[in-house]
Amino acid sequence: MAQIVITATSPHEAAPYAAAIESRGGQTKIVVPKRFTSLDDAMEGVSGLVLCGGYDVHPSYYGQEPLDGVGAESFYPDRDEMELAMLRHALEKQMPVYGICRGMQLINVCFGGTLLQDFPGHRNPDLEQDPSIQHQVYVSPGSKLGAIIGAGAFYRTNSLHHQGVKEATRAPALMASSFQPDDGVVEGLESPEHRWLIGVQCHPERETEVAKTFLTIWSWLVGWAERYEAGDME
Repeated sequence: MAQIVITATSPHEAAPYAAAIESRGGQTKIVVPKRFTSLDDAMEGVSGLVLCGGYDVHPSYYGQEPLDGVGAESFYPDRDEMELAMLRHALEKQMPVYGICRGMQLINVCFGGTLLQDFPGHRNPDLEQDPSIQHQVYVSPGSKLGAIIGAGAFYRTNSLHHQGVKEATRAPALMASSFQPDDGVVEGLESPEHRWLIGVQCHPERETEVAKTFLTIWSWLVGWAERYEAGDME
């Protein structure tokens, strides 16, 4: 049974991602910054990587300063460093990678892209409430994401972010597989040069808040991790 490593701030944060994988036949390993000892230990015995949501990626990783009024509590540089190292390792090994929300943004930064540090309309502005809102995304034909969930169609998903990617900030080596039609925010990224590298801006671990077809990505991830473990990634 393939083991997939999940990076997060805490085991509690990783729990719904682990549940989504384990319910589809995968095994999970959770790595958090406070328990991170080495890259070798973190990646030992794993066949896939999930980068989950959480803190903002520090703007220094894409050549910018934080916006005025944004304090250090918005960032977790130790997590940035840990996840970038693990992501680069996974990319070098052609290991399946699934980036969710912050995870998709980190993939863009890793490939040389930048982020829009703040924009309205993609989460509940009342931070005392659940930040999740609903909106539609369009999935592009010809994309790996489209091959999994269906391309050329609109899907309703959740949205919990205030940072993100637009075409002007997308890393040139990545392909936008999904976008929000009202404002052009990129909602999915993938790499044509890697066999299975997919990022989505929504949170499919919150399974009742996304179109059911998005949930099939978990099964595909487990399947590709099993292929990786078996040495069959063609």
